[in-house]
Amino acid sequence: MASQGGRGAMSRAGPASPGRSGAALPLPLPLPLPLHLPLPLPLAGDRKREALSAGALLQPIIKDVGEIYSRLLDHRPVIQGEIRYFVKEFEEKRGLRELRVLENLKSTIFEANENILPKCELSMHDNLNKVLKKLQASNNMIHRLQEREREERKLQADKLMADEENRVAQWESFMKEQQNKQAEVDEEHRKAMERLKEQYSEMEKELDKYISF
Repeated sequence: MASQGGRGAMSRAGPASPGRSGAALPLPLPLPLPLHLPLPLPLAGDRKREALSAGALLQPIIKDVGEIYSRLLDHRPVIQGEIRYFVKEFEEKRGLRELRVLENLKSTIFEANENILPKCELSMHDNLNKVLKKLQASNNMIHRLQEREREERKLQADKLMADEENRVAQWESFMKEQQNKQAEVDEEHRKAMERLKEQYSEMEKELDKYISF
């Protein structure tokens, strides 16, 4: 009866859990029975009461052991908390922002491929044809200007050559004329010198006559 009273008191109070007092109470060991005494057969009511009292005694111990296991060895709460934080950060707060960005980018690319690029190609084709025609016209005009300038330079060169030849011919004619005039002047000077010699010789002869008288 004392043992049953003790068990009832323990079942009502229960052992201190490690979460509350820091250490679990050891399980009560059954008292050794004398070997020479015959074991009384328990009744059905006593067996039921003992099973209930043992279950009530082991329930807080199992609970405390489960808490210790969950705190030391079970990492599922931490992992679940990290998973919930990850899901909250990348799905709830962001609100599928990357998906919307990709959809906008997809629509932009589709719009560019379907509408903008054909318009750009058509506009470039038309404008490039116009630019090509203008470039060809400018090129032809430049060729004509170059040809005209080449012809003008050739005419100027021919004119300069003709003027140079004309000047050379005039210079040669002038030099020949000067040589002829020089020859004429030299001839007149020679003749004048001969006349003066003859005149002086006659004057000397007359002077000689007057001196002899």
